[in-house]
Amino acid sequence: MPVLAGGAESEAGIPKVPSDERRPGAMEELEHTCPQPRLTLTAPAPFADETSCQCQAPHEKLTIAQARLGTPVDRPVRVYADGIFDLFHSGHARALMQAKTLFPNSYLLVGVCSDDLTHKFKGFTVMNETERYEALRHCRYVDEVIRDAPWTLTPEFLEKHKIDFVAHDDIPYSSAGSDDVYKHIKEAGMFVPTQRTEGISTSDIITRIVRDYDVYARRNLQRGYTAKELNVSFINEKKYRFQNQVDKMKEKVKNVEEKSKEFVNKVEEKSHDLIQKWEEKSREFIGNFLELFGPDGALKQMFQERSGRMLQAFSPRQSPTSSPTRGRSPSRSPSPPWVFNKASPPSSPKAASASLSSMSEGDEDEK
Repeated sequence: MPVLAGGAESEAGIPKVPSDERRPGAMEELEHTCPQPRLTLTAPAPFADETSCQCQAPHEKLTIAQARLGTPVDRPVRVYADGIFDLFHSGHARALMQAKTLFPNSYLLVGVCSDDLTHKFKGFTVMNETERYEALRHCRYVDEVIRDAPWTLTPEFLEKHKIDFVAHDDIPYSSAGSDDVYKHIKEAGMFVPTQRTEGISTSDIITRIVRDYDVYARRNLQRGYTAKELNVSFINEKKYRFQNQVDKMKEKVKNVEEKSKEFVNKVEEKSHDLIQKWEEKSREFIGNFLELFGPDGALKQMFQERSGRMLQAFSPRQSPTSSPTRGRSPSRSPSPPWVFNKASPPSSPKAASASLSSMSEGDEDEK
């Protein structure tokens, strides 16, 4: 925004030219009282018949270069965009955004054609004119809405609303017997092109609805709309309701399948955990078994220790070499006379006396 000498600005933030710095004779000229762009978005845009431009000051013709430089500084540049705006969508909003941002200080007026004109020159609409007017009023880029806009712009209409430029896409719009309804606007140097948004249009949305008509009809029947309201025949109504029941059964089966899959997945996870725990426990069990019963296990060592102790107990150590028994002959040492042979005890008193006599004879021989 250009800064002027003195730095004076209007209440809406638009700089004004001080009265003493205007060109000669300016004191006699009328000041512009054009509506300023909306600074708040807490309310919808007004209609033109409610806040029409009553400015009595003459609107000098501007060039696009002058408007892009921010002139005139004492009033906004009034840009006009028109259309049907049926099924208001993002493509409409983007076009209005471009029209609003064409110049540094723009006041965007949007003309909406009535149902009669639209049905006559283009075709039937989904939304009626009141709904389309209200949709435009609640777009953030719109400063003013003109109801029942003309199909072809006339000089009288442009002068009435003090329009400086007309914004529309540059594709020739053939209608009402004309190859391009904006041809005279372009020739007058008042046309500023905008870019269309590819992939979205009212015709595309209607095509989607027609293509998927059965789906939308079944959905609305399910939501409580009657066949009469949907313009559906009796047979089609029964067919749609039957298809809705089939879809419900499919949905139930699908839910059961999903739940069963979740159950199977949980069982698989638990079985995997059990197998993993079993493997860990089995390794621990085998390790403990080998430590106890293996070749070098604790049980074998314990058995070897006990066996060594028993052998030591049954086989005492040999006597020292200085023992007198070492010099004796290896002959069998005589048993004491009181030791009897356990294997063959005496069978009679005579045998016992005989053995005693033999033992005594042996003793005499040793003497």
